[in-house]
Amino acid sequence: MSERIFKRKIYEKMLRWKEESNGKTGLLIKGARRVGKSTIVEEFAKREYETYILIDFSNTSREISQLFDDMSDLNYFFLRLQLLFNTDLHERNSVIIFDEVQLQPLARQAIKHLVKDGRYDYIETGSLISIKKNIKDILIPSEETRLTMYPMDHEEFRWALDDKTTVGLIRTAFENGVSLGNEVHRKLMRDFRLYMLVGGMPQAVNEYIDTNNFSKVDIVKRNILELYEDDFRKIDPSGSLTALFDAIPAQLSKNASRYRASSIDPRIKSKRASNYIADMVDSLTVNIAYHADDPNVGMSLTKDINRYKLFLSDTGLFVTLAFKDKDFTENIIYEKLLSDKIATNLGYVYENAVAQMLQTAGNELFYYTFLNETSNHSYEIDFILSRGSKICPVEVKSSGYRTHASIDAFSQKYSERVREKYLIYTKDMQREKDIMMIPAYMTPFI
Repeated sequence: MSERIFKRKIYEKMLRWKEESNGKTGLLIKGARRVGKSTIVEEFAKREYETYILIDFSNTSREISQLFDDMSDLNYFFLRLQLLFNTDLHERNSVIIFDEVQLQPLARQAIKHLVKDGRYDYIETGSLISIKKNIKDILIPSEETRLTMYPMDHEEFRWALDDKTTVGLIRTAFENGVSLGNEVHRKLMRDFRLYMLVGGMPQAVNEYIDTNNFSKVDIVKRNILELYEDDFRKIDPSGSLTALFDAIPAQLSKNASRYRASSIDPRIKSKRASNYIADMVDSLTVNIAYHADDPNVGMSLTKDINRYKLFLSDTGLFVTLAFKDKDFTENIIYEKLLSDKIATNLGYVYENAVAQMLQTAGNELFYYTFLNETSNHSYEIDFILSRGSKICPVEVKSSGYRTHASIDAFSQKYSERVREKYLIYTKDMQREKDIMMIPAYMTPFI
């Protein structure tokens, strides 16, 4: 079974960097492990340059690694590099790739001098959490353009299945406020649930295409989760950080107003918990939504850093982690999830999927809870988006129910701040008075 090269949207951003930077900055592609960074970077090098050299610091010789100990003579450095890799470099038409650059901090530091030299382009890949742990004693290059690579989004997933039209039609329907009809909608929801189950990690998608077997896909995802857990154990041998990561589905399923680290491991003190959460966020394996104390434009200024919710960056991995109580997730669970017939309340799965789509689309994640003083009833807005000078409350449901008490109460409390109101659910698109009700697969276009 061959590993496919999937079309990824980040490729266009890399092209813009190449054209606009013209060698004035290096490019750092950051992202979670196994998200496809190395694959897309090498494909980019093959297609956009005459020649390239790829230095994989996870599997390179001591001789190559030691080249970065002394960068005072770049002519000698480039000569040795070309000899060691048996590759000719062409001025302004070759690129040098530092793969897993966090394993050689001196290579990261060298970017400053290499970019100033201007002969070639430079692309780095790495896990941000590992980079941060290994750069305490080096000079961080300012001559660097940074791009975040996320798991494959819904459209990229459809592209992988050789479907180039569906998501474009969904976008058109959303922009024109057009209902798609029950038959088309049911197919689109099934397709979207397939995306939620398989997820956007390229290895999992490749396995699904090759085998069409959910159990085999699940094994791939479990291996990725174990890789993440191993990384966390390197940072925290006590296992507390791993426990915090593994508890994300359980915390969401409780429908609590915040993630509570102390309920997972009482030994964790508040400051240490904050450090662990920061490590998870830096690893880009999770997405974090902060409580907005003042839900208005500029929510970053009033967010409560001690009050937050955590989501996995990939909903496919989230599903596997949620059902990790067995040695493997049986096909029957996937089949029931796919047909939307499992008894478990799947609200937290849809909430994770919406968080992933909003984050990938470039939104910071915020939520809001408040007490109605008249009725003494607590309400929660799942997500709040900033749009121009207004905000948009978003409520997520895993069913076709159209109740929206939280949005109603929120809109009454902050009427002058609200622009559009969204209820994300599993039925076809429709408008009820001033609330736009959209199926989950339309989330990226909000």
